[in-house]
Amino acid sequence: MSYDPTKILSAFATSQEIRYPLLSDATHTHVDAYGIRNDEYPLGSAAYGIPHPGILFIDTAGLVALKFALPDYRKRPELNDVYSAVAALMSAPGEPAASDATTNQ
Repeated sequence: MSYDPTKILSAFATSQEIRYPLLSDATHTHVDAYGIRNDEYPLGSAAYGIPHPGILFIDTAGLVALKFALPDYRKRPELNDVYSAVAALMSAPGEPAASDATTNQ
């Protein structure tokens, strides 16, 4: 999800031959709802509304089942950690419950 407008994302997807949808949240509605806005940048800043980097795992009911987010854009969730969390969630009996796997490394 990006705070960039759809026109910019569309051009980027075309130039990079990306074949999956890129999500635009130019009004920061979803970034705020997920609690991943980087508050380091004030209103009026070019980076205002930028989210912390992260990964959301959305279940078949459309609910956020796992969230990985880090406050430092230079650090990203380890894919092995993400894979292990998703595998554990998928192997649990019943419907997956929402979980916040936010880390502060």
